[in-house]
Amino acid sequence: MTTTPSPAPRQHLESLWKLGGLTPLRLVYKVLSAIADDDLFARASGLAFDFVLALFPLMVFMLALFGLFASRGSQFLTTLLSNFADLLPPAAAELFNRVMDELASRSGGGKLTFTIVAGLWFASGGMSSMISTLNAVYRVREARSWFRVRVTALGMTLAIAVLLLSALFIVFVGSYLVDWLAAESSWSAFLVVAWKGFRWPAAALFVMLSFSLVYYCGPNLEQHRLHWITPGSLFGMLLWLASSVGLRVYLHFFNTYSTTYGSLGAVMILLVWLYVTGLAFLIGGEINAEIERAADSTGAAG
Repeated sequence: MTTTPSPAPRQHLESLWKLGGLTPLRLVYKVLSAIADDDLFARASGLAFDFVLALFPLMVFMLALFGLFASRGSQFLTTLLSNFADLLPPAAAELFNRVMDELASRSGGGKLTFTIVAGLWFASGGMSSMISTLNAVYRVREARSWFRVRVTALGMTLAIAVLLLSALFIVFVGSYLVDWLAAESSWSAFLVVAWKGFRWPAAALFVMLSFSLVYYCGPNLEQHRLHWITPGSLFGMLLWLASSVGLRVYLHFFNTYSTTYGSLGAVMILLVWLYVTGLAFLIGGEINAEIERAADSTGAAG
């Protein structure tokens, strides 16, 4: 794999869905080759480690934000833990809930501003690692200053935190609205089922927006246009959801981690889940990068 000494100018693609002039089969072949060339499986392992270091500072930052909502903060926390429990394997969810409870019990006091700033700073470390890895995926060398990269990582972390908070607010308000409508009408059972069905598409939309934001802001590219929904973000989101569900099913029937590692099993499971998350991000980025490279080489920007 080679890198260019500076960010390569790229055409303003009107749509990545034209696949840069590639056929779907050719795109699959090029992506599979690029996954091997860019060593994405090893890079995902590094990202998983960085994500562990960044995850709980991010949660400290979210807890500090919840504190701004006074009495509603605990309800936001409950909603957050409930949604994480739906995605994480049970053992990892239990570990996550336990750590979050400990963090919540220590989050009082008059140090809100410091907690927000410190949590955001340390959480952005994982995003900085994502930026560096996406540069390798897009095969460009980082030409931005350390300060600019760090500010970019901070901005991306803050934007994803705002998206997460917005999603929690929608779920929170929606739950109250459904309860009120159910009490005022005879459609209570239908409304409850419809609301539960709505939560997963809403979560998928949040994940796709997060993927697209990272792909747009992360790599050091010139003339890079923001596409809200791309083949990479869609595939990455589907891969992440399928892998999360598959990991839960596997651990339900074959929980070898708890058997082998005992009390450390939950930590290992959380690491595996974070590895899957990082790999989904990288493969989605590789798909978009291959499309853009194909468009650059053929001039298929229209």
